[in-house]
Amino acid sequence: MLKYISKTATKLSVIVAAALLSTAALGAGMKVTYPANETAGDTRFNDLMEIMRMALEKTTPEFGPFELEASSEKMNEDRILSELKNGKSINIAWTSTSTEKEKDLLPIRIPLRKGILGYRVALIQANKQAEIDKIGTLIELKKLSIGQGIGWGDVKLYEANGFNVTTAKYDDLFKMTASGRFDLFPRGISEAFAEEERNVKANPTLAVEKNILIYYPWPYYFFFNKSDAALQKRMEAGLRKMIKDGSFDVIFKKYNGKAIAQANLKGRKIFRIKNPLLPKETPFDDPSLWFNPVSQ
Repeated sequence: MLKYISKTATKLSVIVAAALLSTAALGAGMKVTYPANETAGDTRFNDLMEIMRMALEKTTPEFGPFELEASSEKMNEDRILSELKNGKSINIAWTSTSTEKEKDLLPIRIPLRKGILGYRVALIQANKQAEIDKIGTLIELKKLSIGQGIGWGDVKLYEANGFNVTTAKYDDLFKMTASGRFDLFPRGISEAFAEEERNVKANPTLAVEKNILIYYPWPYYFFFNKSDAALQKRMEAGLRKMIKDGSFDVIFKKYNGKAIAQANLKGRKIFRIKNPLLPKETPFDDPSLWFNPVSQ
């Protein structure tokens, strides 16, 4: 009898342990790892992190719980794309799109910032403003040198349009701009003013250029490893919900509204350049996905 009870107790222990493990696994849910910022204290991607978390939260009823965390190592864009493509330390990232990226990775073709990154104002050395004010044509604009980060997709775009581009680490670009190493450091509207504010104390000659706007189509997407269609499906469902219930636009205005007003878009000379990297699948036929400066 004792032997029978002992065997029964053992079986029950195994069943309970298995149930506990199953519950723990269920509680943990889908693990989502995004790239840690290259620079400590960098706030450039706070809006995308908020969008990412909300999309996961809004899909919890259908897809279950999730764990969201940054990678253990900081990464620049080249490293991010390599890690994602090889299915290593991250399984989601955000970056500008291109034919090459969409060939190697799974995109969600919803521009996370409604394409606002394609509207570029520039950081400059303040005493260059008078010289830049004389620029009247695209040919003249192309005579100015441009600074960009190492591995940024914009580098190929500017070079394809005939600009002379200097690349450097993100943190170094502000000092280089302020010291006149190049003429323009084009930034998205939502980036330029915040970056000036953060860096002008260390670089007193840094300023936002006042009169020029460079435009090119530049959608930013969430991307995934080719084998991770489940996470892509979940994130897209979340983004669609956010667009439908208005929370996507709330985040857009929260992070971009002030900068749009500061940029004075209607008072700037617009120079349009081509984006030869853009895939034909880019959803320009859906105006609800895109920022329209005319309506501001």
